[in-house]
Amino acid sequence: MNPRYILFIHLVVNDMIQMTLTVFLFVISYTFYKINASICCIFMLPVVSTTENTPLNLACMAVECYIAVCIPLRHSQICTIKRTFMIIGQIWTVSLLSVLPDLFITLATQPLDFFYSKVLCLRQTAFPHPVIVKKRDVTFAVFLVVVWITIFYTYFKILFTAKTTSKDAKKARNTIFLHGFQLLLCMTTYVAPQLLKLLRQRFPKNSTDALFAYYIIVQVLPRSISPIIYGVRDNTFRKYLKMHLLWGIKIR
Repeated sequence: MNPRYILFIHLVVNDMIQMTLTVFLFVISYTFYKINASICCIFMLPVVSTTENTPLNLACMAVECYIAVCIPLRHSQICTIKRTFMIIGQIWTVSLLSVLPDLFITLATQPLDFFYSKVLCLRQTAFPHPVIVKKRDVTFAVFLVVVWITIFYTYFKILFTAKTTSKDAKKARNTIFLHGFQLLLCMTTYVAPQLLKLLRQRFPKNSTDALFAYYIIVQVLPRSISPIIYGVRDNTFRKYLKMHLLWGIKIR
């Protein structure tokens, strides 16, 4: 099994979990508007973890692409299936270590009445302590710097390799570029609180519509690109996609 496809499958499964939970919370916000704070805290753990997993997973895929193009003779030694699963485990560890302290701080600082109250289920309302907000900003800044350095380094390394080598290297360069575009959209998560605040200030009478626009921009749009990058551009996926589509047409 190819490590590249393992990382892609993990990305798709992660985004499916994230989208399922966020759609559920979004429907709840439209129907009931507010839910119990303790239930919201529980939902926030996997939502935040899977949201933060996406840019980390993209960075790992960029590194794998870089190794395949720039160090092809050692690719099979470096990118093993075992190491790929270890990387996935580390991605989840980093994201959980980012969000679990929010829960612990909330449990330690908020009065008991807070957990029986009803809130609009967002991260800043589920974990409202100022220390958590500062920690979130620092964490996002670190993620932003590390992931973007990774993307830029791998892109320019592949760019220089693509000038002198095969067509596959040029395709890899384009893939890294699309990674960067997708990552740019994912980074809207890191300015999501400010974006939501801005939308509510601009449209105070349409807070529900502002929440819908926020959801589309921050959650749906970045995760709609992965199938295009791999489902259409990748030869292996394209072959099976055509096969199944043609099979469906013949059945009809």
